[in-house]
Amino acid sequence: MAPQMIFVNLPVKDVDASKAFFEKLGYASNPRFGDETSACVVISDTIFVMLLEEPRFTSFMAPGKEISDATKSTEVLVTLSAESREACDRLADAALAAGGTPAKEPLETDFMYGRSFADLDGHHWEVFWMDPAAVQG
Repeated sequence: MAPQMIFVNLPVKDVDASKAFFEKLGYASNPRFGDETSACVVISDTIFVMLLEEPRFTSFMAPGKEISDATKSTEVLVTLSAESREACDRLADAALAAGGTPAKEPLETDFMYGRSFADLDGHHWEVFWMDPAAVQG
């Protein structure tokens, strides 16, 4: 059986600016699945982020619903694992350097470390590392 894939669809105000933000984090876009109002950011072989300009995003929504303003409310937390604490820091630092903002203080426990940031449209992203020994434990 093929691995299940996930496509996170996010409303954005400016698809080109949002695509450039994620490229500064080291992610590529798949032009085959984008156009002037959308972009497909490849996070991994099974994880993709569809950046959809707000009018395009609304065409996929249920009637009568509104787009949440991610700068004022949180509808979802997008969380990515990282291979190390240093990888957490690299991704979060790249996001901040690319125009993102800190979402909350870093998380540190005896077996887990995480950082967070908000992207250009205010969507909340988490990146975390867990000690493999603690996960197997």
